[in-house]
Amino acid sequence: MGAPKAPSSSEEGVGGGGVSPETLRRRAARMRQEMPEPERRLWKELRGSRLSGFKFRRQVVIGRRIVDFFCPAKGLVIEIDGDTHDPVTDADRDAAMLRDHGFVTVRVTNDQIMRNSDGVLEKLISVLDETADRWPKGGEHHPQTPASEEEGAF
Repeated sequence: MGAPKAPSSSEEGVGGGGVSPETLRRRAARMRQEMPEPERRLWKELRGSRLSGFKFRRQVVIGRRIVDFFCPAKGLVIEIDGDTHDPVTDADRDAAMLRDHGFVTVRVTNDQIMRNSDGVLEKLISVLDETADRWPKGGEHHPQTPASEEEGAF
């Protein structure tokens, strides 16, 4: 039967009452271990500040959601969408992310990453360049980066 499938970020809060922050953190940790190939490929380009020097975290808990990737310096969420994503629901979630947290969401598809990763990276660099910094340069107001075992906790 195989290992259980990690829940998608769209499954968080299903059932009305939502889930506890601890449950979300456990799910995010499991999702970091069981990344689908498109996420793994993008992470290879984002990790270690490889994309224009920006730090990214993967499978980050923000509010009641787990987002695929997050750039804290810019407040930028990157979501990778498979074939089953609903554009209307996603637009509502993205609007809520902006309203509730002030974070902009960029969505790319699995297919875009697998077929045109250079184009995806160019798009992300463009968005990063156009997005204002969340804190002053120089790091004096930069929030402390979590240890690797806590990566993704927000």
